[in-house]
Amino acid sequence: MKSPAVVNYAPEKGSVELREIEKPDIGEEDVLLEVGNVGVCGSDLHQWTADHSWPVNYPVVLGHEFGGTIAEKGKRVTGWEEGDRVVSETAAVIDLNNPMSRQGLYNLDPTRKGFGYGVNGAMTHYVRVPARCLHHVPDHLEMEKACLTEPCCVAYNSVVENSRIKPGDRVIVIGPGTIGLLCAAVARLCGGDVAVVGLESDKKRLEIARQYGCEPIVGDASEWAKERDGLGADCIIDAAGVSATLKVALDLVRPKGHITKVGWGPRPLGFNLDPLVQKNVTLQGSFSHNWPVWERVLALLASGQLDVSPVIGGVWALDEWHEAFKQMHHGHVVKSILKP
Repeated sequence: MKSPAVVNYAPEKGSVELREIEKPDIGEEDVLLEVGNVGVCGSDLHQWTADHSWPVNYPVVLGHEFGGTIAEKGKRVTGWEEGDRVVSETAAVIDLNNPMSRQGLYNLDPTRKGFGYGVNGAMTHYVRVPARCLHHVPDHLEMEKACLTEPCCVAYNSVVENSRIKPGDRVIVIGPGTIGLLCAAVARLCGGDVAVVGLESDKKRLEIARQYGCEPIVGDASEWAKERDGLGADCIIDAAGVSATLKVALDLVRPKGHITKVGWGPRPLGFNLDPLVQKNVTLQGSFSHNWPVWERVLALLASGQLDVSPVIGGVWALDEWHEAFKQMHHGHVVKSILKP
Protein backbone atom coordinates (compact mmCIF):
# COMPACT_ATOMS: atom_id res chain seq x y z
CA MET A 1 0.00 0.00 0.00
CA LYS A 2 1.41 3.37 -1.04
CA SER A 3 0.64 6.85 0.27
CA PRO A 4 1.67 10.35 -0.82
CA ALA A 5 4.46 12.00 1.18
CA VAL A 6 6.32 15.32 1.17
CA VAL A 7 9.89 14.18 0.50
CA ASN A 8 13.15 16.13 0.74
CA TYR A 9 15.17 14.12 -1.78
CA ALA A 10 18.47 16.02 -2.23
CA PRO A 11 20.58 18.81 -0.68
CA GLU A 12 19.94 21.29 -3.51
CA LYS A 13 17.51 24.19 -3.07
CA GLY A 14 13.91 23.29 -3.86
CA SER A 15 14.50 19.52 -3.69
CA VAL A 16 11.13 18.73 -2.10
CA GLU A 17 8.23 17.07 -3.89
CA LEU A 18 5.18 14.90 -3.33
CA ARG A 19 6.06 11.23 -3.84
CA GLU A 20 4.32 7.90 -3.32
CA ILE A 21 5.96 5.84 -0.56
CA GLU A 22 5.28 2.40 0.88
CA LYS A 23 3.39 2.06 4.15
CA PRO A 24 6.17 1.60 6.74
CA ASP A 25 6.81 -1.67 8.52
CA ILE A 26 7.01 -1.46 12.32
CA GLY A 27 9.19 -3.23 14.87
CA GLU A 28 8.17 -4.99 18.05
CA GLU A 29 8.47 -1.80 20.12
CA ASP A 30 6.93 0.57 17.56
CA VAL A 31 3.47 1.74 16.61
CA LEU A 32 2.15 2.65 13.19
CA LEU A 33 0.63 6.09 13.56
CA GLU A 34 -2.08 7.32 11.23
CA VAL A 35 -1.23 11.01 10.99
CA GLY A 36 -4.00 13.44 11.92
CA ASN A 37 -2.16 16.75 11.61
CA VAL A 38 1.44 17.79 11.12
CA GLY A 39 2.87 21.26 11.63
CA VAL A 40 5.30 22.86 9.20
CA CYS A 41 8.43 23.85 11.11
CA GLY A 42 11.00 26.46 10.15
CA SER A 43 13.48 23.59 9.83
CA ASP A 44 11.28 22.02 7.13
CA LEU A 45 11.48 25.33 5.27
CA HIS A 46 15.25 25.49 5.74
CA GLN A 47 15.63 22.02 4.20
CA TRP A 48 13.39 23.12 1.33
CA THR A 49 15.50 26.24 0.73
CA ALA A 50 18.76 24.36 1.43
CA ASP A 51 20.08 26.79 4.04
CA HIS A 52 20.02 24.37 6.99
CA SER A 53 23.02 23.55 9.18
CA TRP A 54 22.34 19.92 10.17
CA PRO A 55 22.97 16.60 8.39
CA VAL A 56 20.04 15.09 6.48
CA ASN A 57 19.56 11.46 5.42
CA TYR A 58 18.24 11.93 1.87
CA PRO A 59 15.64 11.08 0.73
CA VAL A 60 13.54 11.70 3.82
CA VAL A 61 9.88 12.47 4.53
CA LEU A 62 9.60 15.86 6.24
CA GLY A 63 7.60 16.63 9.39
CA HIS A 64 8.32 16.28 13.10
CA GLU A 65 5.42 18.22 14.69
CA PHE A 66 2.64 15.67 14.56
CA GLY A 67 -0.13 13.73 16.19
CA GLY A 68 -2.61 11.10 15.18
CA THR A 69 -4.19 7.76 15.98
CA ILE A 70 -2.48 4.43 16.61
CA ALA A 71 -3.33 2.13 13.69
CA GLU A 72 -1.13 -0.84 14.66
CA LYS A 73 1.20 -1.71 17.52
CA GLY A 74 4.22 -3.98 17.85
CA LYS A 75 3.88 -7.15 19.91
CA ARG A 76 6.07 -5.83 22.74
CA VAL A 77 4.20 -2.52 23.04
CA THR A 78 2.28 -2.17 26.30
CA GLY A 79 0.14 0.64 27.68
CA TRP A 80 -1.16 1.64 24.26
CA GLU A 81 -4.09 0.48 22.17
CA GLU A 82 -5.16 0.86 18.57
CA GLY A 83 -7.33 3.96 18.30
CA ASP A 84 -5.47 5.92 21.01
CA ARG A 85 -5.00 9.61 20.17
CA VAL A 86 -1.34 10.52 20.65
CA VAL A 87 1.42 12.97 19.88
CA SER A 88 5.02 11.96 19.38
CA GLU A 89 8.35 13.29 20.57
CA THR A 90 11.03 13.90 17.95
CA ALA A 91 13.86 11.66 19.20
CA ALA A 92 13.17 8.80 16.79
CA VAL A 93 16.57 7.14 17.27
CA ILE A 94 18.58 7.31 20.48
CA ASP A 95 21.22 5.23 22.24
CA LEU A 96 19.60 4.12 25.49
CA ASN A 97 23.06 3.43 26.93
CA ASN A 98 24.41 6.88 26.19
CA PRO A 99 25.20 8.75 29.45
CA MET A 100 22.81 11.56 28.50
CA SER A 101 19.99 9.14 27.74
CA ARG A 102 20.54 7.38 31.06
CA GLN A 103 19.91 10.75 32.76
CA GLY A 104 16.68 11.20 30.83
CA LEU A 105 18.36 13.83 28.66
CA TYR A 106 18.16 11.80 25.45
CA ASN A 107 17.56 15.05 23.57
CA LEU A 108 21.28 15.70 24.14
CA ASP A 109 22.45 12.24 23.00
CA PRO A 110 24.98 13.05 20.24
CA THR A 111 23.81 10.02 18.22
CA ARG A 112 20.15 11.12 18.31
CA LYS A 113 18.28 11.18 15.00
CA GLY A 114 14.99 13.00 14.64
CA PHE A 115 11.95 12.66 12.42
CA GLY A 116 12.09 14.67 9.22
CA TYR A 117 15.86 14.70 8.76
CA GLY A 118 17.33 11.53 10.30
CA VAL A 119 14.38 9.19 9.65
CA ASN A 120 11.10 9.56 7.79
CA GLY A 121 8.75 12.09 9.33
CA ALA A 122 5.00 12.60 9.33
CA MET A 123 4.11 14.56 6.19
CA THR A 124 2.37 11.45 4.92
CA HIS A 125 -0.49 9.16 5.97
CA TYR A 126 1.41 6.69 8.17
CA VAL A 127 4.60 7.02 10.18
CA ARG A 128 6.55 4.49 12.23
CA VAL A 129 7.04 5.73 15.81
CA PRO A 130 8.83 4.08 18.76
CA ALA A 131 6.26 3.64 21.54
CA ARG A 132 8.60 5.39 24.01
CA CYS A 133 7.99 8.64 22.08
CA LEU A 134 4.21 8.68 22.62
CA HIS A 135 2.02 10.86 24.84
CA HIS A 136 -1.75 10.67 25.25
CA VAL A 137 -3.83 13.53 23.83
CA PRO A 138 -6.82 14.46 26.03
CA ASP A 139 -10.15 13.87 24.30
CA HIS A 140 -11.16 17.54 24.28
CA LEU A 141 -7.88 18.79 22.74
CA GLU A 142 -8.18 19.19 18.97
CA MET A 143 -5.45 17.44 17.00
CA GLU A 144 -4.57 20.56 14.99
CA LYS A 145 -3.59 22.15 18.31
CA ALA A 146 -2.11 19.00 19.85
CA CYS A 147 0.24 18.55 16.88
CA LEU A 148 1.96 21.76 18.00
CA THR A 149 2.96 20.23 21.33
CA GLU A 150 6.50 19.91 19.94
CA PRO A 151 7.23 23.63 19.32
CA CYS A 152 5.54 24.41 22.62
CA CYS A 153 7.99 22.01 24.28
CA VAL A 154 10.92 23.77 22.61
CA ALA A 155 9.61 27.02 24.09
CA TYR A 156 8.94 25.53 27.55
CA ASN A 157 12.41 23.99 27.71
CA SER A 158 13.96 27.29 26.67
CA VAL A 159 12.00 29.50 29.07
CA VAL A 160 11.32 27.33 32.11
CA GLU A 161 14.15 24.80 32.20
CA ASN A 162 16.98 26.82 30.68
CA SER A 163 16.07 30.44 31.49
CA ARG A 164 14.23 29.95 34.79
CA ILE A 165 12.09 33.06 34.36
CA LYS A 166 10.72 34.41 37.65
CA PRO A 167 7.64 36.58 38.27
CA GLY A 168 8.55 40.21 37.67
CA ASP A 169 11.49 39.46 35.38
CA ARG A 170 11.81 41.76 32.40
CA VAL A 171 12.14 39.50 29.36
CA ILE A 172 12.86 40.31 25.72
CA VAL A 173 12.25 37.72 23.01
CA ILE A 174 14.11 38.37 19.75
CA GLY A 175 12.30 36.97 16.71
CA PRO A 176 8.49 36.67 16.36
CA GLY A 177 8.44 33.29 14.61
CA THR A 178 6.59 30.30 16.04
CA ILE A 179 9.22 29.54 18.67
CA GLY A 180 9.69 33.18 19.62
CA LEU A 181 5.96 33.78 20.07
CA LEU A 182 5.53 30.58 22.08
CA CYS A 183 8.55 31.49 24.22
CA ALA A 184 6.87 34.83 24.91
CA ALA A 185 3.60 33.09 25.82
CA VAL A 186 5.36 30.74 28.23
CA ALA A 187 7.37 33.62 29.75
CA ARG A 188 4.07 35.38 30.45
CA LEU A 189 2.79 32.24 32.18
CA CYS A 190 5.91 32.42 34.37
CA GLY A 191 5.00 35.96 35.40
CA GLY A 192 7.48 37.79 33.23
CA ASP A 193 7.00 41.27 31.81
CA VAL A 194 7.65 40.42 28.15
CA ALA A 195 8.48 42.28 24.95
CA VAL A 196 8.86 40.67 21.52
CA VAL A 197 11.21 42.32 19.02
CA GLY A 198 11.08 42.04 15.24
CA LEU A 199 11.57 43.87 11.98
CA GLU A 200 9.24 46.14 10.05
CA SER A 201 8.25 43.10 7.97
CA ASP A 202 7.21 41.28 11.18
CA LYS A 203 4.40 43.67 12.13
CA LYS A 204 1.63 41.11 11.61
CA ARG A 205 3.46 38.57 13.75
CA LEU A 206 4.15 41.16 16.42
CA GLU A 207 0.41 41.77 16.72
CA ILE A 208 0.11 38.11 17.74
CA ALA A 209 2.60 38.85 20.52
CA ARG A 210 0.15 41.47 21.77
CA GLN A 211 -2.54 38.78 21.97
CA TYR A 212 -0.29 36.95 24.43
CA GLY A 213 -0.05 40.04 26.61
CA CYS A 214 3.40 41.08 25.36
CA GLU A 215 4.76 44.40 24.16
CA PRO A 216 5.48 44.32 20.39
CA ILE A 217 8.56 46.31 19.35
CA VAL A 218 9.80 47.02 15.84
CA GLY A 219 13.55 47.60 15.68
CA ASP A 220 15.48 48.90 18.68
CA ALA A 221 14.27 47.63 22.08
CA SER A 222 16.85 49.52 24.15
CA GLU A 223 14.36 51.98 25.63
CA TRP A 224 12.04 49.19 26.79
CA ALA A 225 14.98 47.14 28.15
CA LYS A 226 16.22 50.03 30.29
CA GLU A 227 12.84 51.42 31.28
CA ARG A 228 12.86 50.02 34.82
CA ASP A 229 16.28 51.02 36.16
CA GLY A 230 18.45 51.85 33.15
CA LEU A 231 20.45 48.61 33.27
CA GLY A 232 18.70 46.36 30.75
CA ALA A 233 16.45 43.29 30.69
CA ASP A 234 16.84 40.39 33.10
CA CYS A 235 16.64 37.80 30.33
CA ILE A 236 16.95 37.81 26.55
CA ILE A 237 15.62 34.82 24.63
CA ASP A 238 17.16 34.80 21.16
CA ALA A 239 14.74 32.91 18.93
CA ALA A 240 15.90 34.40 15.64
CA GLY A 241 17.33 32.18 12.93
CA VAL A 242 20.59 34.11 12.63
CA SER A 243 23.70 34.33 14.78
CA ALA A 244 24.05 38.12 14.56
CA THR A 245 21.12 38.70 16.93
CA LEU A 246 23.34 37.53 19.78
CA LYS A 247 25.05 40.92 19.55
CA VAL A 248 21.66 42.59 20.00
CA ALA A 249 21.04 40.37 23.02
CA LEU A 250 24.36 41.39 24.57
CA ASP A 251 23.42 45.06 24.15
CA LEU A 252 19.97 44.60 25.75
CA VAL A 253 20.79 42.35 28.71
CA ARG A 254 21.55 43.79 32.14
CA PRO A 255 24.77 43.05 34.08
CA LYS A 256 24.61 39.54 35.56
CA GLY A 257 21.67 38.89 33.28
CA HIS A 258 20.86 35.80 31.24
CA ILE A 259 20.75 35.10 27.50
CA THR A 260 19.19 31.92 26.13
CA LYS A 261 19.90 31.10 22.48
CA VAL A 262 17.24 28.86 20.97
CA GLY A 263 17.30 30.00 17.32
CA TRP A 264 19.61 28.30 14.84
CA GLY A 265 21.95 30.34 12.66
CA PRO A 266 24.66 28.79 10.45
CA ARG A 267 26.71 31.92 9.84
CA PRO A 268 29.75 32.87 11.97
CA LEU A 269 29.35 35.55 14.63
CA GLY A 270 31.86 38.14 13.44
CA PHE A 271 31.71 40.37 16.53
CA ASN A 272 33.38 40.81 19.91
CA LEU A 273 32.12 38.79 22.90
CA ASP A 274 33.88 41.00 25.46
CA PRO A 275 30.53 42.43 26.72
CA LEU A 276 29.60 38.90 27.80
CA VAL A 277 32.62 38.98 30.12
CA GLN A 278 32.31 42.59 31.18
CA LYS A 279 28.63 42.24 32.11
CA ASN A 280 29.14 38.86 33.79
CA VAL A 281 26.31 37.49 31.62
CA THR A 282 25.22 33.85 31.46
CA LEU A 283 24.87 32.53 27.90
CA GLN A 284 22.76 29.38 27.66
CA GLY A 285 21.90 27.17 24.70
CA SER A 286 18.57 25.40 24.59
CA PHE A 287 17.90 22.35 22.43
CA SER A 288 14.82 20.19 22.03
CA HIS A 289 13.01 18.65 25.05
CA ASN A 290 12.36 15.43 26.97
CA TRP A 291 9.50 13.39 28.50
CA PRO A 292 8.63 15.53 31.56
CA VAL A 293 8.53 18.69 29.44
CA TRP A 294 5.99 17.04 27.11
CA GLU A 295 3.76 16.02 29.99
CA ARG A 296 3.78 19.57 31.43
CA VAL A 297 3.06 21.16 28.06
CA LEU A 298 0.19 18.81 27.27
CA ALA A 299 -1.35 19.70 30.63
CA LEU A 300 -1.04 23.42 29.79
CA LEU A 301 -2.59 22.90 26.35
CA ALA A 302 -5.41 20.77 27.74
CA SER A 303 -6.24 23.33 30.44
CA GLY A 304 -6.20 26.23 27.98
CA GLN A 305 -3.48 28.06 29.92
CA LEU A 306 -1.31 27.82 26.81
CA ASP A 307 -3.27 28.55 23.63
CA VAL A 308 -1.67 27.94 20.25
CA SER A 309 -4.64 29.29 18.26
CA PRO A 310 -3.06 32.72 17.64
CA VAL A 311 -0.07 31.22 15.78
CA ILE A 312 -2.07 28.89 13.50
CA GLY A 313 -2.39 30.52 10.08
CA GLY A 314 -4.30 27.76 8.31
CA VAL A 315 -4.70 24.07 7.57
CA TRP A 316 -3.82 22.65 4.13
CA ALA A 317 -4.24 19.24 2.53
CA LEU A 318 -1.05 17.27 1.94
CA ASP A 319 -1.10 17.94 -1.80
CA GLU A 320 -1.19 21.66 -0.99
CA TRP A 321 2.12 21.45 0.89
CA HIS A 322 3.83 23.92 -1.46
CA GLU A 323 1.28 26.63 -0.72
CA ALA A 324 1.53 25.93 3.02
CA PHE A 325 5.32 26.24 2.84
CA LYS A 326 5.15 29.46 0.79
CA GLN A 327 2.68 31.07 3.17
CA MET A 328 5.14 30.57 6.04
CA HIS A 329 8.26 31.34 4.03
CA HIS A 330 6.90 34.72 2.91
CA GLY A 331 5.69 35.60 6.41
CA HIS A 332 1.99 35.58 5.56
CA VAL A 333 1.30 33.14 8.40
CA VAL A 334 3.25 32.10 11.48
CA LYS A 335 2.38 28.41 11.39
CA SER A 336 1.02 26.25 8.60
CA ILE A 337 -0.55 22.88 9.38
CA LEU A 338 -1.02 19.97 6.99
CA LYS A 339 -3.82 17.42 7.24
CA PRO A 340 -2.86 14.20 5.42
